[in-house]
Amino acid sequence: MRVNRFLKLGLVVLVLLVVLSVFATRFLDRGKAKSTAFRTIPVKQGDLISTISASGVVEPEEVVDVGAQVAGRIVAFGKDSVGRNVDYGSTVEEGMVLARIDEALYAFDVATAKAQLGYSKTGLLRAEADLIQLQAKLYQTERDWNRAKKLGPSDALSQADYDAAQSAYEMARANVEVGKATIAQGRESVALSEAGLGKAQQNLDYCTIRSPVKGVIVDRRVNIGQTVVASLNAPSLFLIAKDLRRLQVWISVNEADIGSIRVGQQVTFTVDAYPGQTFNGEVGKIRLNANMTQNVVTYTVEVITDNADGKLMPYLTANAKFLVAQRGNVLMVPNAALRWSPKLEQIDPDSRKHSGHKPASPTNEGASGKTVGGVVWGLAGDFVKPFQVSIGPTDGSMTEIQSEEIREGMPVVLGEKSSKNSPQGAASPFAPQFSTKGGGGGH
Repeated sequence: MRVNRFLKLGLVVLVLLVVLSVFATRFLDRGKAKSTAFRTIPVKQGDLISTISASGVVEPEEVVDVGAQVAGRIVAFGKDSVGRNVDYGSTVEEGMVLARIDEALYAFDVATAKAQLGYSKTGLLRAEADLIQLQAKLYQTERDWNRAKKLGPSDALSQADYDAAQSAYEMARANVEVGKATIAQGRESVALSEAGLGKAQQNLDYCTIRSPVKGVIVDRRVNIGQTVVASLNAPSLFLIAKDLRRLQVWISVNEADIGSIRVGQQVTFTVDAYPGQTFNGEVGKIRLNANMTQNVVTYTVEVITDNADGKLMPYLTANAKFLVAQRGNVLMVPNAALRWSPKLEQIDPDSRKHSGHKPASPTNEGASGKTVGGVVWGLAGDFVKPFQVSIGPTDGSMTEIQSEEIREGMPVVLGEKSSKNSPQGAASPFAPQFSTKGGGGGH
């Protein structure tokens, strides 16, 4: 009986201990739930490079579009500097033959123009000979008229003969002037025929397409046997890049970033053709003719780069970074530290006057020497307190800050830690739901 009594007493004590431990655990959990744990990160000190990322296309610095000024059929291609037919990638010199157009019709035009010129010259010679005859006739009639004037109308010279001599003289003088006009007309006819011959000869010369510059054939747009038709717009036959040792990268920059771009600014870029290799350049020109696509305004920035090794080819896609600012040995915090803002009850009571402060976003204004005001939050026991800072440039993840109160290694708050009692954020209604009552494996 005494043993049973001790057993019952022990069971009662054990039950009481279990109940007390459960209540104590719940009490401690409640106490922990009331306090908030913050995620922090120490302030770093180091070098920061702020850049603007954009994409563009590699373009030749200067290209010449070679066209045809006459219509006809392509009958042959010229030879490049190594003796092969002109084709994609051929190196050509200035004046080198690129292609030939069938010149039969234009050769006939030249022959016709030469014949017309000969006819005009013959007409001029005849007019000059006629003038000599007319001048001789004028000389003869002038002498007859002079004699008639001395005699006058008399018994030796009738009035009719007198008038005839006068009329013959005046007619001969007029004929001389006509002869001179005919010669002038003949000379103009010769000049017109010479111009026609020059035009026909030039069209014949246009049948031979020559390179206007020294360079590389980027594009050949015709084949042998193809007929080109020159009307108001000259058909394009070849595209020649003058110098592929110097290229440009045409980069589209968003209007929000164009204010940080300036001529002479350093640029680095990569192309998919050479992964892991970085190319250098500098801003040469900012075009003012903006483009708008789906209400997004962009400006084209020309970046000049050296291609002495010949690796880069025209029309490669380039991923560029413009160097906006480069700071050395500065304090930096993650961008999240500048965006986070605490609840009023989380702020240190002595600092709650700052509770209305709105977090500042990272900025690139430091590139021009300007900064904006912001705040980061540090720990103050179970609370947080604000530290006013000046915000400089950002590299996209880290931002420069300046403050007399902040030192390297000081922890700043990024946000709140998730806890079992108060998980961060609301659960998605589409996420799978797991049971928290024993038996299931969904923990």
